[in-house]
Amino acid sequence: MIFTKRTLAFSLGIIIVAALSYIFILKNGRPRDGDATAEPIDQPVATAAAGRVEETPLPVKTVTARRGDLVIRLKSPGEAFTEKKALIKAEVPGVVKEVKVEEGKRVRAGEVLVVLDDQSSRLRIEKAEAERLNRLSEMLLENQFGEPEQNSPGSMAEELRLSNEEVEKAASRLAMGEIGQAEFDKCRNAHEVLLIEAGMKKQEVQAAAKGLTQAEIEVAIARVELDKTKVLAPFEGIVTGVKISTGESVGTGQDLFTLVDIRKIRVETRVLESEIGRIRTGREADLRFAAYPGRVFRGKVRAVSPVVDPETRTCGAHIVLDNPSGEIKPGMHAEVEIAVEVFRDRLLVPQEAVLVRGGRKLVFVVENGLAKWRHIEPGLENERFVEVLEGVKEGDEIITDGHLTLAHDAEVKIVE
Repeated sequence: MIFTKRTLAFSLGIIIVAALSYIFILKNGRPRDGDATAEPIDQPVATAAAGRVEETPLPVKTVTARRGDLVIRLKSPGEAFTEKKALIKAEVPGVVKEVKVEEGKRVRAGEVLVVLDDQSSRLRIEKAEAERLNRLSEMLLENQFGEPEQNSPGSMAEELRLSNEEVEKAASRLAMGEIGQAEFDKCRNAHEVLLIEAGMKKQEVQAAAKGLTQAEIEVAIARVELDKTKVLAPFEGIVTGVKISTGESVGTGQDLFTLVDIRKIRVETRVLESEIGRIRTGREADLRFAAYPGRVFRGKVRAVSPVVDPETRTCGAHIVLDNPSGEIKPGMHAEVEIAVEVFRDRLLVPQEAVLVRGGRKLVFVVENGLAKWRHIEPGLENERFVEVLEGVKEGDEIITDGHLTLAHDAEVKIVE
């Protein structure tokens, strides 16, 4: 078949029109009139009055602007120590008969913790007591056949009375710190001489001469040593670092264990020399420990060291806090925040509520469901709060979350 140019042009036009129609249908996807199976395409719902798309309120969180105290705090690292810690040592030599403690055991004050064999101590008491009785019998026999004691003359009695008054006055002055121990001893010794001269110390002198006094001292020493064969807890606490076992021989001064009381903790921190003048004893301090994330423990500044370290130019500050449950352990590291200044009755908003736009600080306030920005004049601030001098008033609902991309007059919904 022979095609003319006119026929070919007509056929090519038909093909192009068909192709364009097919592409249009695929792209537009509109149903043809009368096609009941075609799905309708979703269209935005317009308001009848305004003819615009409805907006969904944005969720935000708020706090109420309130007046309160603004506390300026000084941050510094610290370390925890126990208020009471004692290394218990053996005071007498002996063989360990019984160990009544173990690692981590809580004990009461005065409780028996270790018992040493006391046989040798009891023998020393018996020996000292026998010597004392021997000296006493010698003195009694001498007194039985000696001359009766003579009464002091009247003048001696008056002298003794005055001397006794002087001793009492000296004792009172010693207690008040007006005189020293040496001056008091001098006055007391003079009185003792008068007593001896008057014969009123005859028995004491005889006892010393016969060795009775020394024998009595030896008995007392032996009894003290016997008592020390029982090791008692000097205070309530927890036992740690036990270094002995039953049957072991120990010497005087040997370490037995350590006793700590952690019901009260002392945290030591260092403060720069330039900040020392801002710290006052009695001020509150917040402490955070890595072992308890999110928790804040409250203590108080008990003392500030009077000495500055010449190398670090820092000064020590001591903070105490109660630890009844024993959660805080000696040796733990802490982040310390000491209240150095307190400004009373200030209008405060949280730091996270404050934004900077156009070089000025502002906050968003919720009014009738709309977010309104307010430029503010900030005052003092700490890590948590900003003082507001102008721009908001007490009781305003300040947006703290969901406000980073907010626009003025945006519809918002307050959520918990």
